[in-house]
Amino acid sequence: MDSFLQVFTCVALFNTLISPLNSLPWVINGMIDSVISSRRLHNYLSTPEHCSSELTISSDIVKDDFNRNTETIYDPTTVIIRNLCCSWSSTSTVEPQIILRDISLQLQKGLFIAIVGEVGSGKSSLLNSIIGEMSVISGSINSCGSIAYVPQVPWILSGSLRDNILLGKGFDTRRYEEVIQACTLDVDISTMIGGDMSHIGEKGLNLSGGQRARLALARALYHDSDVYLFDDILSAVDSEVASWILEKAIMGPQMKRKTQLLSTHNLQAIYAADMIVVMANGFVKWFGTLDSFLATPYSKISNPDSSSAVSATSSQKNKGPSTSEFNTKDVLDNGSVVDQEEQRDQTEAEGRKEGKVEIIVYKKYATLAGWSMVFLIFVSAFLMQASRNGNDLWLTYWVDSSSGTNNTRFYLTILAGFGIINSFFTLGRAFSFAYGGLCAAIQIHADLLGSLIGAPVSFFDQNPSGRILNRLVCQESSANSAIQKHP
Repeated sequence: MDSFLQVFTCVALFNTLISPLNSLPWVINGMIDSVISSRRLHNYLSTPEHCSSELTISSDIVKDDFNRNTETIYDPTTVIIRNLCCSWSSTSTVEPQIILRDISLQLQKGLFIAIVGEVGSGKSSLLNSIIGEMSVISGSINSCGSIAYVPQVPWILSGSLRDNILLGKGFDTRRYEEVIQACTLDVDISTMIGGDMSHIGEKGLNLSGGQRARLALARALYHDSDVYLFDDILSAVDSEVASWILEKAIMGPQMKRKTQLLSTHNLQAIYAADMIVVMANGFVKWFGTLDSFLATPYSKISNPDSSSAVSATSSQKNKGPSTSEFNTKDVLDNGSVVDQEEQRDQTEAEGRKEGKVEIIVYKKYATLAGWSMVFLIFVSAFLMQASRNGNDLWLTYWVDSSSGTNNTRFYLTILAGFGIINSFFTLGRAFSFAYGGLCAAIQIHADLLGSLIGAPVSFFDQNPSGRILNRLVCQESSANSAIQKHP
């Protein structure tokens, strides 16, 4: 009886180890993933912060850096840049390539400054340095007040047109109407089904380039900032719309006492500017008033094709955009006519089913894995459980048998046989389940990728890229690993 008790105790202890040992591979895999994730988080959190310096009242800051015989007037919303050198690289392992060199500017409140220069001269980099997007190698940037930035490629979120303009700010009817009129969005809204509540697809897929630029401009104007940075926004619209935006938006009544910086080649904007900054190869080559600018050779940097538009500026004042640009047919900035059906909500709602899984889903998965493999999985699982039950029944029979103490070797041999058989069928079920899951995963991936490649362009217009990536990565991973984790 003592030998039986020892065997019974050992079997009971080994049975308690089944669940932990089954989970051990997944625990090891999770530990490896956690180490990788922790390293990534450490690298991310260890990156240097972008420190934004505040404007300080100091006679050293407000001194005349340009040796000009003009009186410097301090203003709390002035942007002051002193001996600035900037780079796009923020890592210590990469040798920084200096983009902006020895920049010194003093921009007073209420001025409209035009930044001109050839392509690649550093106009956009100068604006990005002011908002802290570049790494400061040396020098300083001092500013006070809020800053609004309108990039060359507008950032449009998937939502209504009004949501894109408000961007979380409270709705002010009067200011909202003034902004959309100044940006000539009122005509576009009148032709859209649903008005300003019309849905805009991801990245503004159902808007023209000019409409996206004007939407970003309207967002900046609505938020009523102290400093406005415009990165060549007039190049996205034609000359008539540019003239309207320049007069009603950039130089409109809502922009009084606002500091504005506009990088542009548009002569209308240059002629309307209070001050002009000339950029070349990352340097500020010249900074001064318009009259002084016209007397320098740098005036030839501007686009000569825009000269005809300068004379048209005065004739178009106090007039809205021409009817050839905005009419009831909803003509876009590039001259193409948009069908109103294309203005509908193009983003389809994501379908989702809840409740129990339908039989057809199991049938589809079994077909992908292969019916022969499914049959082998069921047979091996049945025989595995049967051998385990036989092991328990034999152990019970050993307890009840009166001759168990005299035939210990015999009972142990049968018990070991059941254990070997159970191990064999357990391995068979595990390998067959893994192989079937692998076959199903390969087929699911092939079908999914084939359907994605063969999908029409409208599919990508109606489904955000995040949803598509979620199907290809997260959902497919769940269908593969989660099922095989709990066979």
